[in-house]
Amino acid sequence: MISECSLQVRSYECDSYGHVNNANYLNFLEFGRYEFLKTIGFDYPAAIKAGYGVYVARVEIDYKKSAFTDDVLVIQSWPLKKGAVSGVIAQKILRGEDVIVEAKVTWAFVDSRGVPVKVPPQWDLPGLKPGGGSG
Repeated sequence: MISECSLQVRSYECDSYGHVNNANYLNFLEFGRYEFLKTIGFDYPAAIKAGYGVYVARVEIDYKKSAFTDDVLVIQSWPLKKGAVSGVIAQKILRGEDVIVEAKVTWAFVDSRGVPVKVPPQWDLPGLKPGGGSG
């Protein structure tokens, strides 16, 4: 299952070259992952309230093309890998048919101390697994 959301590039997200600053793509990808979690039924605020978190452990980004002010970008997110404690979410940022960014984000489920722990059953949703569908 691929989750999709969109956003419009704001002028302050661009650098002196007039295109989106590379660091801002991390924010775009984070927005896409949060929307992905909502789509599969993962209650992130409830997990935080219960003393858990989903930490980013690694981000791999390939920048393919530039994006500019007022571009409408679509962020696609889907699960690539899932283990007991961690997983990988694949993401693409598109402008129409153009691929702007491709990324793989490794995440880990952590307790209140930031220590990786096995994902508790109430948050171990099928949508976190490749081919798992929505929760």
